[in-house]
Amino acid sequence: MAKYHIAMLPGDGVGKDVMDAAKIVLNTINLDAEYIYGDVGWEFWKTEGNPLPDRTVQLLRETDCCLFGAITSKPNEDAQKELIPSLRNKGIVYSSAIVRIRQEFNLHTNMRPCKAYPGNPLNYRDDIDIVVFRENTEGLYTGVEFRPPSREILNALMTHKKMKKFKDVPPEEIAISCRIFTKKACQNIVRQAFEYAKKHNRKSVTIVEKPNVIRETSGMMIQEARKIAEEYPDIEYKETNVDAMCMWLVKNPQDYDILVSSNMFGDIISDLAAQLVGGLGFAASGNMGDNYALFEPTHGSAPKYAGQYKVNPTAMILSVKLMLEWLGEKKNAEKLDKAVATVIREGKIKTYDVGGNNTSLEVAEEIAKKFEEI
Repeated sequence: MAKYHIAMLPGDGVGKDVMDAAKIVLNTINLDAEYIYGDVGWEFWKTEGNPLPDRTVQLLRETDCCLFGAITSKPNEDAQKELIPSLRNKGIVYSSAIVRIRQEFNLHTNMRPCKAYPGNPLNYRDDIDIVVFRENTEGLYTGVEFRPPSREILNALMTHKKMKKFKDVPPEEIAISCRIFTKKACQNIVRQAFEYAKKHNRKSVTIVEKPNVIRETSGMMIQEARKIAEEYPDIEYKETNVDAMCMWLVKNPQDYDILVSSNMFGDIISDLAAQLVGGLGFAASGNMGDNYALFEPTHGSAPKYAGQYKVNPTAMILSVKLMLEWLGEKKNAEKLDKAVATVIREGKIKTYDVGGNNTSLEVAEEIAKKFEEI
């Protein structure tokens, strides 16, 4: 029996392309693993009314971790139009498969390394090495939304003095999205960041929120972060507002080490940080819980490129590296990182986004070759 059982969910668009590239690398590493493919994505929404079928949830429950490709996601109104006729007008509501996995498996920690590999012509600077820790299950992405809100909900909210300006607005003209934080989740994401900093000899942890305006939720995050920071006196603790953080990341990205934020703000700043080191083609991520983890590139499904093997597979291959670290395969993870760095530094085999004309698979094959040589 294999040591590891890994779910493989290619998903939509270029998800299959980059998953095929990842498999080339995994075959070279020769991990003692069984790879089990599952169904997820837009085609299953259209034909089954569920982008994450129950059989796929069961597959995840029976595996050690998951490697995920990419997925298409659209607003519910647009999603309804693409259902097959027999599923329309049945009250089926679209929800993101990846968000559901994060919540169902309590993958509370989203880690997104943004590291500049020398030789990448798209780097903003070569000395950038930032890791973003994003709370992954709460905030605005919990999906607690109302449109229109019921009269009961509106009446409850109207007890707040700042809701008075909306008292004459008809319910059908109001949409509400709830930003929900808990102390436990705030404490967890901050502690994960500090523990990572301690383990990897990182110098600073910066909390990125907006407590001067979003006083209660951002305020809770800051309060809990300050308490936890006292337990790590050797690591510099910083705080900044999310809008200022965007400015400082562009101006002085080398000044930052570990960034911690809530779900939506973390999503935004991690994409900004990714662009500083070459774009989403180089941006890997890990969604990690206490007992399960899912690893994925942060780029979208790019349907116009599907099947062309054109997109940069580096983000997916670096997601494999994160998976190897999580599994305890430290030596293989280090070798893979060096192989990726070598291919980027040499600049001979590369995809269109960095000025080359090689396919996703050719880049993967070159990384696999370097892995064997290390």
